[in-house]
Amino acid sequence: MTALTVEALGAAADAVERHLPDLVQERFASRLFAQDAQLWGPEAQEEAAKRLAWVGLPRTSRPLVGEIAALREELRERGVDRVVLCGMGGSSLAPEVICATAGRPLVVLDSSDPDMVRAAVQEDLERTVVVVSSKSGSTLETDSQRRAFVQAFTDAGIDPTERVVIVTDPGSPLDTQSREGGYRVVNADPDVGGRYSALTAFGLVPSGLAGVDVGALLDEAEEVADLLAEDDSGNPGLRLAAALAGTEPLRDKLLFTDVGSGIVGLADWAEQLIAESTGKSGTGVLPVVTPAGAGPTEGLTDTSDCTVVVLAPDVEESDDGERLPNGGAESQVNVTGSLGAQLLLWEVATAAAGRLLGINPFDQPDVESAKEAARQIMAEGAGSGEAAALADGVVEVRALGGWLPDDVTDLAGAVQALLGQLDPQRGYLAVMAYLDRLHLADLTGMQPGLVGRTGRPVTFGWGPRFLHSTGQYHKGGPAQGVYLQVTAAPVQDLPVPGKDYTFGEFIAAQAAGDARVLAEHERPVLRLHLTERDAGLEQLRQVLPW
Repeated sequence: MTALTVEALGAAADAVERHLPDLVQERFASRLFAQDAQLWGPEAQEEAAKRLAWVGLPRTSRPLVGEIAALREELRERGVDRVVLCGMGGSSLAPEVICATAGRPLVVLDSSDPDMVRAAVQEDLERTVVVVSSKSGSTLETDSQRRAFVQAFTDAGIDPTERVVIVTDPGSPLDTQSREGGYRVVNADPDVGGRYSALTAFGLVPSGLAGVDVGALLDEAEEVADLLAEDDSGNPGLRLAAALAGTEPLRDKLLFTDVGSGIVGLADWAEQLIAESTGKSGTGVLPVVTPAGAGPTEGLTDTSDCTVVVLAPDVEESDDGERLPNGGAESQVNVTGSLGAQLLLWEVATAAAGRLLGINPFDQPDVESAKEAARQIMAEGAGSGEAAALADGVVEVRALGGWLPDDVTDLAGAVQALLGQLDPQRGYLAVMAYLDRLHLADLTGMQPGLVGRTGRPVTFGWGPRFLHSTGQYHKGGPAQGVYLQVTAAPVQDLPVPGKDYTFGEFIAAQAAGDARVLAEHERPVLRLHLTERDAGLEQLRQVLPW
């Protein structure tokens, strides 16, 4: 039996005691698993009615197990064992966690950075199968990645219909187009939203092709499904929801730390699920993924708006009777459980948190705004958007919204001016790097230094990946953030086949569009564009060491 525990301490425990009885009395859990769309009020009912099938996925996804296994064996017999996933947000984050936890290699291409796309396309094509995942097929990043691989296969004399697997909703434009083109298509459940799709074809197909035992993953989820559907005070999903979203006043920063859970990257998956689901109508809770090796509250001067979330191993109680020590946090929740169990747990808790916050946890009203702004910039041929306020060496500085003082003349001064906009009690800093997240992974090392410099929580997001994740929270959540955006000229640009633009132009427009929408929401945004990537990074390191 899969163990699943949620232990709340401090203010989180008070929140559980305060809200759990009402959730039980309202029969929230059983109504959720009965797919009652009225749980979040009349305004959310239409959306919720077509987004609740995820509660039954541990059972309804079973037919996929055999289909995936047969396809994997067919590919292996042809010497195809490298799996690349083209997808964004919910289409890529869950498979990345599933495969990393199982120790199975998976190349996740969730970027429009030309250097990252080129590296994925050029490596070992003769051994590669590409999974293209998109609910509708209208996601521009995924469509562009698909075009690049189809062109590469064709140029190499490989039939792309034998190497590209499409995962999409039935009847979507991508479904119709792909079937007509002779591609293999696996349909996902259309009544599941992207960030709740870990146990649909979106999570299972790439993971299974990479060699993960997806049947066992479903087993883990199914073992706890009845527990999570119980209207009982011991329901871990309800307890977790109350701890996350029921503190008074609301502690709206969740500081994730992993102390040996054995699940690789769970916090990165939960980041999208929670932030995009709750960050709207001026409220929400923001997950902050703590860097490896750093304490969750290390460097913070005020934690009164924070709850520490400890992802812990499933271990027996220690000799002194304490499962995990409270590391000085005033509000903490410890969570244990297998991967399959936790995928369902966090989805239940997020849905219940939406109820407590009074919002619809299934829509994402502010995600489309950044997409539309990017399309507009591309149509205008505006390149990187607004003109630079100043240039310092190979770094161009842009500050949208008129907040940058006129006497700022260099990079260091601009960064200091941005940090000066930060609320010392409730604020957070979001670093948004529109760069190759695989080749330049060490950039995340600037996060601890910025925490120490500001005394406030700092998130690090790779663009455009985060646009399908925390991007909703940054625009629709509380107006507490300040935003540091880093872009760079590509080492070598790459055309998007069949289109009149390049990947470099596309990612530049995405960054500029996101900054424009944040500025329209009166969020302070500092854009740093490196006209020479490597030299610019060295210059940036002098101001923001990592």
